[in-house]
Amino acid sequence: PSGKSLVARNHVNRTHPHLVKSYGRYSWLDPGEREAQLHSMRVIMDVVRRYDIDGVHLDDYFYPYQVKDAAGKLIDFPDERSWREYVGAGGKLSREDRRRESINYFVRSLYANVKKEKPWARVGISPFGIWRPGNPAKIRGTDAYLQIYADSRKWLQQGWLDYCAPQLYWPIKPEAQSYPLLLNWWASQNSAKRHVWPGIASHKAGTKFSAKEIPEQIRLARNHRGITGHIHWNMSGLMKNKTLIDSVRSCSNE
Repeated sequence: PSGKSLVARNHVNRTHPHLVKSYGRYSWLDPGEREAQLHSMRVIMDVVRRYDIDGVHLDDYFYPYQVKDAAGKLIDFPDERSWREYVGAGGKLSREDRRRESINYFVRSLYANVKKEKPWARVGISPFGIWRPGNPAKIRGTDAYLQIYADSRKWLQQGWLDYCAPQLYWPIKPEAQSYPLLLNWWASQNSAKRHVWPGIASHKAGTKFSAKEIPEQIRLARNHRGITGHIHWNMSGLMKNKTLIDSVRSCSNE
């Protein structure tokens, strides 16, 4: 919505307008449209083939995070066309399960396609840090499985990625979104023996919680047998905070 220029003639909004849906303040491709999946896959694989990249990384956007109307009522994603086509073709899944399966299919296909083209390239995803509330028992928060149709635990368990970087952007306490509780849970789900690299909220250090949280979270990850690294979100939040840089450097020299 902040864009000022006209949309280019070869933009998907113009070349394939039937695939583009308005939802909230943004335009989205419908993940349930096979043509939209193929378009996105072609874009990614074009980068894989033509550039010397080390990996392909997806953030936590699958179906959009839900938005509300002026009355505060949740607005459903406008995928009526692809849903009707699915039902008309004999599809038996519920609408919610079909949305999840659309994302599962894309993640599985992406992994296979990248590995076929460049077996050494890493494929990874940084999903929302809570798979579902109650996993583990004391965790509360957004239900990404239900709201954005992201079955991230399945991707990890099936080995459809080389690394999973759950966004554990919370402090060590309280328990409702506890970093160590979630860290342990994600490590316990790694039956396919992929890498689990928790995302750490460096940009919140000194504002949302103490800068001392970050090196302590690094230590927790480093001392966990099922965790093989960590990722800072984001680089500017890390580099602009001298207190944080010094504490992370001290932690790294331990």
